[in-house]
Amino acid sequence: MKTAIQTAALLFVAMTISACNKGETPTAEAAKAPTESSEDKHAEGEAHEEGEKAKGEEGHDEGAVKLTAEQIEAAGIQVIAAAPAKIRESMPLYGVISPNAERVRQVSARFPGAIRSVSKKVGDSVREGDTLAVIESNESLRSYSLTAPLSGVVTERNANPGEQAGDKSLFTVADLSSVWVELSLFPRDVAKVRVGQKVRVKGADIPEAGEGTVVYVAPFGSAANQTLSARVLLDNAERRWAPGLYVTAEVTLTEAQVPLAIRSLALQNHEGRTVVFVLDEDGFEPRDVKLGRNDGELTEVVSGMTAGEQYAAANSFILKAELGKGSAEHSH
Repeated sequence: MKTAIQTAALLFVAMTISACNKGETPTAEAAKAPTESSEDKHAEGEAHEEGEKAKGEEGHDEGAVKLTAEQIEAAGIQVIAAAPAKIRESMPLYGVISPNAERVRQVSARFPGAIRSVSKKVGDSVREGDTLAVIESNESLRSYSLTAPLSGVVTERNANPGEQAGDKSLFTVADLSSVWVELSLFPRDVAKVRVGQKVRVKGADIPEAGEGTVVYVAPFGSAANQTLSARVLLDNAERRWAPGLYVTAEVTLTEAQVPLAIRSLALQNHEGRTVVFVLDEDGFEPRDVKLGRNDGELTEVVSGMTAGEQYAAANSFILKAELGKGSAEHSH
């Protein structure tokens, strides 16, 4: 019986193909054979489409970029948590780094005499009490040591063995663990700057900004360039800020606390939308966000993220490129 049914089915298929080729209709017997209904065909088509879709999703997830911890580190992608922050209203200014004059000492001989030896040169680091030179007194003919009055760097040397030491300065030692930023103020901006305000300082080749405080605002201006000066005290324990360098500064005028903020560098434009790459179990997902205030470094997030979510704060453009590459491959 089974063999007879299979034979009948094969005969029907052959007759159908032959009829299609000749433009003829199948015979009445053939028409009696079981046929698929339109509903069956529709269901089969949907199943095929779902299968193809699942197959495509298994090969590539268009909604997220998956990277290993090693790849994240190699790409320099910094991952931090979104959190409340203060958004600043600031005023940009220009300035130059100078030594902290309160931490600079000039060293002269205590008694006139002949310089017998010199221990330090310009650029050498010294500690308080280190010997700079040895001098023989003209009166007592006894030698004494000229020592560093504070820890720092030798910035000037006017002493050589065999020379006579008198009233002139032989060495200048500067403690550069803190420096001054001399800012130029136009008269219209003077009323906005006050002692105690916070200042963010940026250098052309320095990756991270420094934080300082206004310690002095000049009461008079310069006739040469019609500006006044404001002085910022800046920590320089890591010796990032060398005197003589030009910098830009942002004086904080007001601060507003916002419930949620992210680094402005995290924002990317993807397919005409502003997105942030949020990290979850599926990888870095491009999340649409609605933004509020920003101060250049931080941007308020009004909706689209919650506090504590991890996101790509630096080098997120790499994730954008990977997402675009994956979409292009998937479209083929």
